Amino acid sequence: MKLLILCTGNSCRSQMAHGFLKSFDKNLEVFSAGTEASGKLNRGAAKAMKEIGIDISNHTSDSVEKYLKEEWDYVITVCGGANEKCPAFIGKVKNRLHIGFDDPSHAVGTDKFIWSEYIRVRDEIKDAFWKLYLKKIKAQL
Repeated sequence: MKLLILCTGNSCRSQMAHGFLKSFDKNLEVFSAGTEASGKLNRGAAKAMKEIGIDISNHTSDSVEKYLKEEWDYVITVCGGANEKCPAFIGKVKNRLHIGFDDPSHAVGTDKFIWSEYIRVRDEIKDAFWKLYLKKIKAQL
């Protein structure tokens, strides 16, 4: 099964979702991209994932343009911006979903509060993608 996770910058939320899906099932083909890819992985996202044993430090921030002609079982947007700007795929997309999350990189306040936002969003992504995996993805394998 081939899945593409999209957000605007492809530096944080889509990267965490990508990491979780691969941790649920190593046989899934998971990719992530951005409608306006930042070109770098968010350090807070990598740190939050490493804290629970998932290493995404080798992920790259790629433009969605790279994947437009491919066929996908799922294309999943994780932010409103990507959902609104999701391009038309030339290839075939069997399922298109939107599961939105706040962007922890936009949190403002103390270091402790900002870190708590990374943890909160990470845990929300884990829960939502675990449910998606159990209810839809695993059932199709």
